[in-house]
Amino acid sequence: MNDFIIAAKENAVKLVSSLRWNDFLDIFVVALALYYCIRLFRQTRATHLVKGFIFLAVCYLVVSALNMTASSYLFSRLFNDIVIVVILLFQPEFRHAIESFGRGDFRKVTIFSRSSSIEREEKRAAVSAVVKAVSNMSEAKIGALIVFEGKSPLGEIIATGSEIDAKISVPIIENIFYPKSPLHDGAMIIRDNRICAAGCILPLTQNRLSRELGTRHRAAVGMSENSDALVIVVSEETGAVSAARSGVLKRGLTNGELLEMLSDFAVGSEEEKAGKLRGRRRKNDEKD
Repeated sequence: MNDFIIAAKENAVKLVSSLRWNDFLDIFVVALALYYCIRLFRQTRATHLVKGFIFLAVCYLVVSALNMTASSYLFSRLFNDIVIVVILLFQPEFRHAIESFGRGDFRKVTIFSRSSSIEREEKRAAVSAVVKAVSNMSEAKIGALIVFEGKSPLGEIIATGSEIDAKISVPIIENIFYPKSPLHDGAMIIRDNRICAAGCILPLTQNRLSRELGTRHRAAVGMSENSDALVIVVSEETGAVSAARSGVLKRGLTNGELLEMLSDFAVGSEEEKAGKLRGRRRKNDEKD
């Protein structure tokens, strides 16, 4: 065991001493490229395609180990042309990445995470601002469509609108959905406690809804069917407030009900994680 450790140390010293300055630059460039690729995939639903490829790769290994000739042939044809398949499937993501590099649109990298308690307080303040803005628009009968992103990335939906990246506030929300605003007909996307984009186009549901419900409600239900997002709708005709999640539309929400729903969605999951973490720490302390 000692001989193995000594040999490993000697090999590590030889490897480090043989590195040149351009080797470090090469490693940095590759790491940066991988970082941006992972970040790009996380912002879109491409992550599901990546999981699908991993599943297919595992199946390929299994059928190869079992000497299943026909299945092995099909999988081998797929993976022989994997580069072409990846380019075709991820064409929108690659195009978006190249356009971002061309515009010089590099987001800042956050190294130090913020306090979870501060983050929860900001989420509560943001939820209160949304509820206040929705209440004001409901009284004025101003139509609105607000999407709270969940775990499913909505990068493809965001790309259909105009990116904003603004702090959530009542005046900004009301200005976006002001009838004469160029973005009022589309949906507003909220991601990471910020207004990410507005004027976005949502997929319409194919299920039958009540005839008194318009395009906004169909878009809200459609978005909730295609993701785990929570979608808030303000009717332009009646001012009624509705919310769609998992393909279910709840209508006629009061301010209190909306506040409770948004709090459970945006803040509740974080508090639940914090509670589990505190519980684990208590158990560890009791064991010690």
